[in-house]
Amino acid sequence: MENVNSELIPVLQYLLPGFFSAWIFYGLTAYPRPSPFERVIQALILTFIIRGVAEILENCLNIQPSSFILSLPLALFFGILFSYSVNNDKFYRLLRYLKITKETSYPSAWFSAFSDNITYVVLHLKDTRRIYGWPKEWPNDPRDSHVLLQHACWLVEENGKSKEVPLDNLEGILIDSANVEIVEFVKKTEEKRND
Repeated sequence: MENVNSELIPVLQYLLPGFFSAWIFYGLTAYPRPSPFERVIQALILTFIIRGVAEILENCLNIQPSSFILSLPLALFFGILFSYSVNNDKFYRLLRYLKITKETSYPSAWFSAFSDNITYVVLHLKDTRRIYGWPKEWPNDPRDSHVLLQHACWLVEENGKSKEVPLDNLEGILIDSANVEIVEFVKKTEEKRND
């Protein structure tokens, strides 16, 4: 048992920067965590990148720290860099511009629509009610969780016209996203309310 532990510690130490970087990435993005096998593969890839950059830096700067010590700040840097790139669709935007893909970096079309359309929305609920408001939070997947609307009001039909019924005494309202049938992104741009 001691031999297994003594062999396992260097392997874990070697992979730790990749796992650390992946942990930061999944903590800062809307992506669901993959299976354990996929996490190990991602950690291996990230470790390869981080260790390669660490070795290049050691050679270029002629420094002799432990590769492990230099790898941890690089893991932090790459985790934040990849998170920023994915959260802002930077890398995929470049790939779309180069006509390599038509995909976005967002986890779903639902999430992409809410992220790219910073405006008020009208949610059409399955029971035919409609509610208008500022989307403060929304789930990655429409079948999961809730949409948080601020400055919300119900839209009711009165004499063939929509009338707003404000919910003034509420800070916000949670709407089960599974009950949303249609989302309208309002074209008029009012001033952005306090997020």
